[in-house]
Amino acid sequence: MTTIVIAEDHHVVRDGLRALLAAQKDFSLVGEAADGLEAAQLVEKLKPDVLVLDLTLPRLHGLEVARKVKKSSPKTRVLILSMHANEAYVLEALRNDAAGYLLKDSTGAELVRAVRDVVAGRRYLSGSLSELAIQAYIQRKTTDTAQDMYEALTDREREVLHLAAEGLNNPDIAEKLFISPRTAETHRANVMRKLNFKTQTDLVRFAIRRGILPM
Repeated sequence: MTTIVIAEDHHVVRDGLRALLAAQKDFSLVGEAADGLEAAQLVEKLKPDVLVLDLTLPRLHGLEVARKVKKSSPKTRVLILSMHANEAYVLEALRNDAAGYLLKDSTGAELVRAVRDVVAGRRYLSGSLSELAIQAYIQRKTTDTAQDMYEALTDREREVLHLAAEGLNNPDIAEKLFISPRTAETHRANVMRKLNFKTQTDLVRFAIRRGILPM
Protein backbone atom coordinates (compact mmCIF):
# COMPACT_ATOMS: atom_id res chain seq x y z
CA MET A 1 0.00 0.00 0.00
CA THR A 2 1.38 3.42 -1.01
CA THR A 3 0.88 6.02 1.71
CA ILE A 4 0.31 9.60 0.54
CA VAL A 5 0.13 13.07 2.08
CA ILE A 6 -1.46 15.92 0.09
CA ALA A 7 -0.32 19.53 0.55
CA GLU A 8 -2.66 21.95 -1.24
CA ASP A 9 -4.13 25.20 0.08
CA HIS A 10 -7.21 25.36 -2.14
CA HIS A 11 -10.00 23.34 -0.55
CA VAL A 12 -11.76 22.42 -3.80
CA VAL A 13 -8.53 21.24 -5.43
CA ARG A 14 -7.62 19.25 -2.33
CA ASP A 15 -11.04 17.56 -2.38
CA GLY A 16 -10.50 16.59 -6.00
CA LEU A 17 -7.05 15.18 -5.32
CA ARG A 18 -8.37 13.22 -2.35
CA ALA A 19 -11.21 11.69 -4.36
CA LEU A 20 -8.94 10.79 -7.28
CA LEU A 21 -6.19 9.19 -5.21
CA ALA A 22 -8.50 7.46 -2.73
CA ALA A 23 -10.18 5.69 -5.65
CA GLN A 24 -6.96 3.73 -6.25
CA LYS A 25 -7.04 0.49 -4.25
CA ASP A 26 -3.29 0.51 -3.62
CA PHE A 27 -3.18 4.14 -2.41
CA SER A 28 -3.81 5.21 1.19
CA LEU A 29 -4.20 8.91 2.05
CA VAL A 30 -2.76 9.34 5.52
CA GLY A 31 -2.75 13.14 5.83
CA GLU A 32 -3.63 16.50 4.30
CA ALA A 33 -2.15 19.96 4.79
CA ALA A 34 -3.34 23.40 3.75
CA ASP A 35 -0.05 25.23 4.29
CA GLY A 36 3.66 24.60 4.01
CA LEU A 37 4.56 24.41 7.69
CA GLU A 38 1.77 21.93 8.35
CA ALA A 39 2.93 19.85 5.38
CA ALA A 40 6.51 19.68 6.62
CA GLN A 41 5.35 18.69 10.11
CA LEU A 42 2.97 16.02 8.80
CA VAL A 43 5.63 14.39 6.65
CA GLU A 44 8.12 14.38 9.51
CA LYS A 45 5.51 12.68 11.71
CA LEU A 46 3.93 10.24 9.23
CA LYS A 47 6.86 9.43 6.91
CA PRO A 48 4.59 8.75 3.89
CA ASP A 49 5.80 7.12 0.70
CA VAL A 50 4.73 10.14 -1.36
CA LEU A 51 4.07 13.82 -0.73
CA VAL A 52 1.91 15.47 -3.42
CA LEU A 53 3.02 19.06 -2.98
CA ASP A 54 1.72 22.35 -4.33
CA LEU A 55 4.43 25.00 -4.65
CA THR A 56 2.56 28.18 -3.78
CA LEU A 57 1.56 27.37 -0.21
CA PRO A 58 1.00 29.89 2.61
CA ARG A 59 3.37 30.09 5.59
CA LEU A 60 6.12 28.15 3.81
CA HIS A 61 6.82 27.88 0.08
CA GLY A 62 6.65 24.42 -1.44
CA LEU A 63 10.32 24.47 -2.43
CA GLU A 64 11.28 24.99 1.21
CA VAL A 65 8.91 22.17 2.22
CA ALA A 66 10.73 19.90 -0.23
CA ARG A 67 14.04 20.91 1.33
CA LYS A 68 12.77 20.07 4.82
CA VAL A 69 11.31 16.74 3.71
CA LYS A 70 14.66 15.80 2.20
CA LYS A 71 16.16 16.07 5.69
CA SER A 72 13.32 14.83 7.90
CA SER A 73 11.98 11.97 5.76
CA PRO A 74 14.51 11.08 3.05
CA LYS A 75 12.55 8.04 1.86
CA THR A 76 9.46 10.15 1.07
CA ARG A 77 9.18 10.82 -2.65
CA VAL A 78 8.09 14.39 -3.39
CA LEU A 79 5.79 14.93 -6.36
CA ILE A 80 5.37 18.62 -7.16
CA LEU A 81 1.96 19.65 -8.47
CA SER A 82 2.17 23.17 -9.86
CA MET A 83 0.75 25.65 -12.35
CA HIS A 84 4.26 26.99 -13.03
CA ALA A 85 6.03 25.52 -16.04
CA ASN A 86 9.09 27.80 -16.10
CA GLU A 87 12.49 26.14 -15.78
CA ALA A 88 13.49 28.00 -12.61
CA TYR A 89 10.74 26.26 -10.67
CA VAL A 90 11.49 22.85 -12.14
CA LEU A 91 15.22 23.27 -11.52
CA GLU A 92 14.76 24.20 -7.88
CA ALA A 93 12.35 21.31 -7.35
CA LEU A 94 14.85 18.83 -8.77
CA ARG A 95 17.71 20.42 -6.83
CA ASN A 96 15.71 19.69 -3.70
CA ASP A 97 15.31 16.04 -4.72
CA ALA A 98 11.74 16.22 -5.99
CA ALA A 99 11.00 12.94 -7.72
CA GLY A 100 8.45 14.41 -10.09
CA TYR A 101 6.98 17.65 -11.41
CA LEU A 102 3.41 17.61 -12.66
CA LEU A 103 1.53 20.57 -14.09
CA LYS A 104 -1.95 21.29 -12.75
CA ASP A 105 -3.50 21.07 -16.21
CA SER A 106 -2.56 17.38 -16.33
CA THR A 107 -5.23 14.68 -16.32
CA GLY A 108 -6.18 12.59 -13.32
CA ALA A 109 -4.74 9.53 -15.03
CA GLU A 110 -1.41 11.30 -15.40
CA LEU A 111 -1.36 12.12 -11.68
CA VAL A 112 -1.95 8.48 -10.79
CA ARG A 113 0.77 7.42 -13.22
CA ALA A 114 3.15 10.00 -11.75
CA VAL A 115 2.59 8.68 -8.22
CA ARG A 116 3.22 5.11 -9.35
CA ASP A 117 6.38 6.13 -11.21
CA VAL A 118 7.96 8.02 -8.32
CA VAL A 119 7.14 5.18 -5.91
CA ALA A 120 8.93 2.84 -8.32
CA GLY A 121 12.01 5.05 -8.12
CA ARG A 122 11.61 6.78 -11.47
CA ARG A 123 11.51 10.52 -12.15
CA TYR A 124 8.26 11.84 -13.60
CA LEU A 125 7.89 15.09 -15.54
CA SER A 126 4.77 16.36 -17.28
CA GLY A 127 4.81 15.66 -20.98
CA SER A 128 5.21 19.35 -21.83
CA LEU A 129 8.44 19.58 -19.83
CA SER A 130 11.55 18.54 -21.71
CA GLU A 131 13.76 16.14 -19.75
CA LEU A 132 16.77 17.00 -21.91
CA ALA A 133 16.27 20.74 -21.53
CA ILE A 134 15.92 20.44 -17.78
CA GLN A 135 18.99 18.24 -17.47
CA ALA A 136 20.99 20.77 -19.46
CA TYR A 137 19.67 23.54 -17.24
CA ILE A 138 20.64 21.65 -14.09
CA GLN A 139 24.16 21.03 -15.36
CA ARG A 140 24.68 24.64 -16.45
CA LYS A 141 27.12 26.31 -14.10
CA THR A 142 26.11 29.63 -12.60
CA THR A 143 28.36 32.57 -11.82
CA ASP A 144 25.75 34.30 -9.69
CA THR A 145 27.28 34.64 -6.22
CA ALA A 146 23.86 35.20 -4.63
CA GLN A 147 22.63 31.91 -6.06
CA ASP A 148 25.57 30.10 -4.40
CA MET A 149 25.11 31.97 -1.11
CA TYR A 150 21.46 30.92 -0.92
CA GLU A 151 22.67 27.45 0.01
CA ALA A 152 24.57 28.96 2.94
CA LEU A 153 21.43 30.47 4.48
CA THR A 154 19.99 28.74 7.52
CA ASP A 155 16.59 27.05 7.28
CA ARG A 156 15.02 29.95 9.19
CA GLU A 157 16.68 32.54 6.97
CA ARG A 158 15.32 30.82 3.87
CA GLU A 159 11.83 30.81 5.41
CA VAL A 160 12.14 34.53 6.08
CA LEU A 161 13.44 35.12 2.55
CA HIS A 162 10.45 33.35 1.02
CA LEU A 163 7.96 35.33 3.09
CA ALA A 164 9.76 38.64 2.58
CA ALA A 165 9.76 38.03 -1.18
CA GLU A 166 5.98 37.74 -1.01
CA GLY A 167 5.88 41.24 0.47
CA LEU A 168 5.33 40.44 4.15
CA ASN A 169 6.74 42.86 6.70
CA ASN A 170 8.62 41.79 9.84
CA PRO A 171 5.56 41.61 12.17
CA ASP A 172 3.68 39.49 9.59
CA ILE A 173 6.69 37.19 9.14
CA ALA A 174 6.99 36.86 12.91
CA GLU A 175 3.33 35.88 13.22
CA LYS A 176 3.55 33.21 10.54
CA LEU A 177 6.75 31.68 11.92
CA PHE A 178 5.83 32.04 15.60
CA ILE A 179 8.86 34.17 16.39
CA SER A 180 9.22 37.72 17.70
CA PRO A 181 9.25 40.69 15.29
CA ARG A 182 12.75 41.49 16.49
CA THR A 183 13.94 37.99 15.61
CA ALA A 184 12.27 38.26 12.20
CA GLU A 185 14.04 41.59 11.66
CA THR A 186 17.38 40.02 12.56
CA HIS A 187 16.90 37.11 10.17
CA ARG A 188 15.84 39.46 7.41
CA ALA A 189 18.90 41.64 7.95
CA ASN A 190 21.11 38.54 7.82
CA VAL A 191 19.54 37.50 4.52
CA MET A 192 20.11 40.95 3.01
CA ARG A 193 23.71 40.98 4.23
CA LYS A 194 24.61 37.43 3.13
CA LEU A 195 23.11 37.88 -0.33
CA ASN A 196 24.45 41.43 -0.65
CA PHE A 197 21.01 42.92 -1.24
CA LYS A 198 20.44 46.63 -0.76
CA THR A 199 16.71 46.92 -1.41
CA GLN A 200 13.48 44.92 -1.40
CA THR A 201 13.62 45.06 -5.20
CA ASP A 202 16.93 43.16 -5.13
CA LEU A 203 15.30 40.50 -2.96
CA VAL A 204 12.24 40.14 -5.22
CA ARG A 205 14.33 39.93 -8.40
CA PHE A 206 16.44 37.19 -6.84
CA ALA A 207 13.31 35.32 -5.71
CA ILE A 208 11.99 35.35 -9.27
CA ARG A 209 15.30 34.09 -10.71
CA ARG A 210 15.50 31.42 -8.05
CA GLY A 211 11.95 30.21 -8.70
CA ILE A 212 10.63 31.32 -5.32
CA LEU A 213 8.18 33.75 -6.93
CA PRO A 214 6.39 33.28 -10.28
CA MET A 215 7.57 35.32 -13.23
